[in-house]
Amino acid sequence: MTAPPENPPKNPIVMIPARLASTRLPDKPLADIQGAPMIVHVWRRAMEAEAGPVVVACAEEAIAEAVTAAGGQAVLTDPAHASGSDRIFEALQQVDPEGRHDAVVNLQGDLPTLDPALVRAVLRPLAEGPADIATLVVEITEPEERSNPNVVKAAVSFPAGHDSARALYFSRCPVPWDGGDDSRPLYHHIGIYAYRRPALARFVALPPSPLELREKLEQLRALEAGMRIDAARVDTLPLGVDTPADLERARALLATA
Repeated sequence: MTAPPENPPKNPIVMIPARLASTRLPDKPLADIQGAPMIVHVWRRAMEAEAGPVVVACAEEAIAEAVTAAGGQAVLTDPAHASGSDRIFEALQQVDPEGRHDAVVNLQGDLPTLDPALVRAVLRPLAEGPADIATLVVEITEPEERSNPNVVKAAVSFPAGHDSARALYFSRCPVPWDGGDDSRPLYHHIGIYAYRRPALARFVALPPSPLELREKLEQLRALEAGMRIDAARVDTLPLGVDTPADLERARALLATA
């Protein structure tokens, strides 16, 4: 059984980190999709979620200009930040120095076709239990994804009748071991997070951890430090735009939306 939360979030904020540097798709946030930059589409999906105010944490002025031109709120941050979590933490201090927002959704800026329901779903574990951090998983349905190291897996055991549970580990390997039985579920981790505000402050203050560096997965830093991550199980895998082919797919999807 999941323990009741001691302090369910009451005033979340959604933050979208964005930077132009990308080795596989340069200037990705400004890529045109149906007449609008990709980052604007992501901001729109986040607004449609109605989970809280939405702020884009920008590394460059060009991204901020695109967001504000569309009517959104943007904050300039240090372009040297090593991660999106560092970037949103700086932006959070700028827009909410009083600490009014008690939970922070970290939404990737390359999800232009995102189902807004996922933004609400990632907050669910924080409302239902004592997790420090919440994230999302979806059951893997494509056999080749089970062994693909680019597909991050989450080791989560969902009790019967529950769609939220504690994440025990994340890996690029197939975890837990399935014994060669493809009927046993494996879960694809979706890199959207919700942090209790103190948990975000603690997380960004931690140094990179050994397992994080080995697996190249930032969330392992939190687990190694004893922080609790719970995962909500959803049935939609958002399209992350990392390559020109992904961009063309997103354009095609939004052209028919």
